[in-house]
Amino acid sequence: MRFLPASGHKRMPWKNGKGMTTEIAVHPSGASVADFEWRISTASVAEDGAFSLFEGVDRTLAVLSGEGIDLLVGQASPVRLHKNSLPFRFPADEATSAVLLDGAITDLNVMTRRGRWEHDVARFALEGALSLSIGAEVVLIIGHEGLVRVCTKDEEQPLGPLDAVVTSGGSFVLQSDGQGCSFFIVTLGFVS
Repeated sequence: MRFLPASGHKRMPWKNGKGMTTEIAVHPSGASVADFEWRISTASVAEDGAFSLFEGVDRTLAVLSGEGIDLLVGQASPVRLHKNSLPFRFPADEATSAVLLDGAITDLNVMTRRGRWEHDVARFALEGALSLSIGAEVVLIIGHEGLVRVCTKDEEQPLGPLDAVVTSGGSFVLQSDGQGCSFFIVTLGFVS
């Protein structure tokens, strides 16, 4: 497991220049917003407006904090997202905008280059322990609220909010600190 502490995440302007994003992980390492294969980041959204377009990219968004947003993708009906919603997947190359429900939010974004990588994002709330076997080429576990311990047969890594570990698939035990916790698991795989 490679530990990615929240304090080491890279901050940069949004592609459209209208805000800031914090990059948790990107592949290949050091890739820009123009040439990544996959990218995981958070963003603070303080006003209504258009999302940056990413040609040939699939995107999943989950609200981490704040009251939520109405997400408008292409000509589809708005989708309301809040802190307890399931992560929402959409094509990042369709015109997308957001209307804040009641103030700023922070969101988690997972993006993969369509036709080359695919991804899945799941949110977990935990009190106690959970054993999982995950069959994916790349697995990221991202802390959200509270403290979660990620354990394999050889390693243990505590994750606070927005700390992450990146590893390959395998067997994991996730444990809360007794107060309960929440976290995200992102799986990434090559498209064959």
